Amino acid sequence: MNATLEAPALEAVSAEKQGRSVEELSATVSASRLNTWMACRLKFWFRYVEGIKKPPTPALFVGSTIHKLLQAWNVARWRKETYSQEEWREIFLQNWEDQPEENPIDWQEEEDAEREAAWNLIQCYFRETPIKPDEKPEGVEVYVETDLSMHGLPKLIGVMDLVRSGGRIVDFKTTGQTPSPEKASFLNEVQTSCYAILYRESTGHAESGIELHHLVKTKTPKVAVVSLPPMSQLQETRLLRLMQSYVDGLDRRDITPSVGFHCAGCEFLNECKRWG
Repeated sequence: MNATLEAPALEAVSAEKQGRSVEELSATVSASRLNTWMACRLKFWFRYVEGIKKPPTPALFVGSTIHKLLQAWNVARWRKETYSQEEWREIFLQNWEDQPEENPIDWQEEEDAEREAAWNLIQCYFRETPIKPDEKPEGVEVYVETDLSMHGLPKLIGVMDLVRSGGRIVDFKTTGQTPSPEKASFLNEVQTSCYAILYRESTGHAESGIELHHLVKTKTPKVAVVSLPPMSQLQETRLLRLMQSYVDGLDRRDITPSVGFHCAGCEFLNECKRWG
């Protein structure tokens, strides 16, 4: 089989558009925007309103490349297609070469090592994944939107990485350390709750559960799966209140920065220093 595989474009919207008006951003809301809004509103402004583009970090590019391959793997299972290890390797290398030209990644002479570490992580997931080879997905990279005007809120939009058989929502994550289930549940609550609402609105019934599949990039790579129950009423209420904060803040043009130790790794540090 020729080693080329692309996910269905009609179902995938992988990145948030940058450089929009406040009115556009108030019309819809997504998990990624909500998380950025809560982390730092000035960072949100730089990224989504001013549309300032920055080169991806090596870690971000590695995570994105792994995500692309897992997406292709899920599509292949959905289509009942089989690929050899060599063909998956070729697809991975093709995706790796798709690096930004305008804002090149600063690999600091570590690109070869990062590439091999990423491939080893993918091989580890193929060996240790809890998903059986013959399990057909319900959906792969599914774009969903739902109208929340009944709550006085904008339209919620999102893309779910994978919906397993039986209504289990799966999100893939690449991390440098083994996650704590309790902490992972809390830190990802906005995203998982958004997925739950989108799934329920699109199917008419609740998800059976949510799984966070962590590909842990340690010296010896491993896979850590955090299984979560369906979204609770309390989690839904918290999410709706966060969305209301998002809408109210945008309406007030509240772009106050959240200064802290996390600023050291922010891509907009220089812009923030000049803000006034």
